Amino acid sequence: MVKNIQAIRGMNDILPDTSRYWVEIERVLRQITLQYGYQEIRLPLLEFTQLFARTIGEATDIVEKEMYTFLDRNGDSLTLRPEGTAGCIRAGIEHGLFYNKVQRLFYCGPMFRHERPQKGRYRQFHQFGVEAYGLAGPDIDAEMMLLAMRFWQELKIDHKVELQINTLGDADSRAKYREHLVKYFNDNQDMLDEDCKRRLLSNPLRILDSKNPALQDLIKSAPKIFDYLDSKAHAHFDGLCKILDQVKLPYVINPRLVRGLDYYCLTVFEWVTTDIGAQNTVCAGGHYDGLVAQMGGKATPAIGFALGLERLLLLVAENLTLPVLDTIYLVLLGDRAVTVGMGLAEKIRKNNNVGVIVNCGGGDLSAQLKRANKSEANMAAILGDAELDSEEILLKYLREDKPQQRIKIENIENFFITK
Repeated sequence: MVKNIQAIRGMNDILPDTSRYWVEIERVLRQITLQYGYQEIRLPLLEFTQLFARTIGEATDIVEKEMYTFLDRNGDSLTLRPEGTAGCIRAGIEHGLFYNKVQRLFYCGPMFRHERPQKGRYRQFHQFGVEAYGLAGPDIDAEMMLLAMRFWQELKIDHKVELQINTLGDADSRAKYREHLVKYFNDNQDMLDEDCKRRLLSNPLRILDSKNPALQDLIKSAPKIFDYLDSKAHAHFDGLCKILDQVKLPYVINPRLVRGLDYYCLTVFEWVTTDIGAQNTVCAGGHYDGLVAQMGGKATPAIGFALGLERLLLLVAENLTLPVLDTIYLVLLGDRAVTVGMGLAEKIRKNNNVGVIVNCGGGDLSAQLKRANKSEANMAAILGDAELDSEEILLKYLREDKPQQRIKIENIENFFITK
């Protein structure tokens, strides 16, 4: 007996009863982002592995443990993209998008990381990313946060999320802070778990993000980044807070908020929720001003965020109102009806905002009406020899308590226009 082939663990099918929610969420995100002047960029799923090693950092968990990497037939090391920023910058440099230009870009699609699958976190997951290049001030930080808030308002979940912000300072500030942070955790190394001991060598700021309950008091007493900021970094963060206060966008300053990737600096932010369990970050981002130059381009300020669509779907499903398309199920009885009905269905679809599901595969009236009831059509249109002889079509309401009616076939288009 042949064993059924199943989907790879952590890579899920999105079935029709769920995909309609994805389509509506992506429509909302795209529409709002376009209103802010951002343009869509579509990036390859595969990149050279060195792209991610250089940008994300070779010592990070993503590069060391989580990337899907393989050699192709030419012996080149390729990787399925684990995030979108590296590819976006590679494309910007390759095509000259950043040369003395401001760019506002967004993208949407699957990313891949070999993590332990759990609710809202899968090995193939989907992100909507928004990025701006060539803008250095706190005003673009505020725009990013306002843009995200528009998402939540339109999706009716703004009451479920909280904006948390922090600053990582510039490179010099962060280097001083890192030095004092490493000393603090080294002095208390016997209290660290194995994961944090490893992070102490590679990315000590990530210890601040540990969820281990036994470490929370230790982390709370750790040095704070604000004590090591220079005047420029202070001014940038203060400027952001003033704008957010002016536009009345609520926020919480979280000094323990860091980003998991090496390239972040200055403002970092997250939108968090308590409604979806342990994976509580819905959207996260920040500045990565040195990354374009690090990849060989001209020094360019940059900021962006990404939100996980799987997690977003968990939040919006009960609040999301899907657009309703009037749909009829065309019941066709006999060969003549099939011949005429196919053309009639095309006519209705072409000239009206109406969906038409044509019965295919035959069947008597009872069987076809059963199919109509199981479909999402709100009306059945019955066409058989009798209707063709009288040049009428019989309309039967499936979801409303209304009497059925006959109308002339030639008037069917006007019926749906004026309905």
